[in-house]
Amino acid sequence: MAEETTDELMRATYRALCKRGYAALTMRDIADESSKSKATLHYHFDGKHDLLVSFLEFLDERFARKIAAIDADDPTARLFALLDVACPSAEGDSGEFQTAMLELTAQAPYEKAYRERLLGFETRLRAEFERVLDSGVESGAFDDDVEPERTAEFLLTAIDGAQTRRVAVGHDADKMREMIRNYVETAVVSDESPRRTEVRAE
Repeated sequence: MAEETTDELMRATYRALCKRGYAALTMRDIADESSKSKATLHYHFDGKHDLLVSFLEFLDERFARKIAAIDADDPTARLFALLDVACPSAEGDSGEFQTAMLELTAQAPYEKAYRERLLGFETRLRAEFERVLDSGVESGAFDDDVEPERTAEFLLTAIDGAQTRRVAVGHDADKMREMIRNYVETAVVSDESPRRTEVRAE
């Protein structure tokens, strides 16, 4: 499939998910959001399941590009930039899409292909957190008692919980995002870090 066609169909899938959610989503809904016919979708994908597996791969590739685009060598700046990518503000995020993704994620225990893609995404994010935490501890930017593996796991759990609570019970996403950032500021960043000094000066 041509890259242009793939991009159009994936973006159409995004729009359809925002409007219809996962459970009610049909191939017709996706076709209606693109310039392609339903027959074209069925030519490239066996059905909704196959298309959504490709959509998860598309999201993972896009996320990888966002991480690669982070232009920060300083461990503290890179960690906060990574948090911004992994846990965006509500203003720049679609609540409808997050709802649809929660529905899709709930199918992972029963759908191996979904589970494998979601696990790949989580593994990538965990590795990025561990890498920057290791670098920060080694450079002295982060407290020397920070355990990269445990801290990365905590951050993953906190981000996942924040997103789930936002969708399930309407918690303020930006407040929860700020709590995660405050945790990093107080429990991870060293007292000697320039960022901590700047925060105290404010």
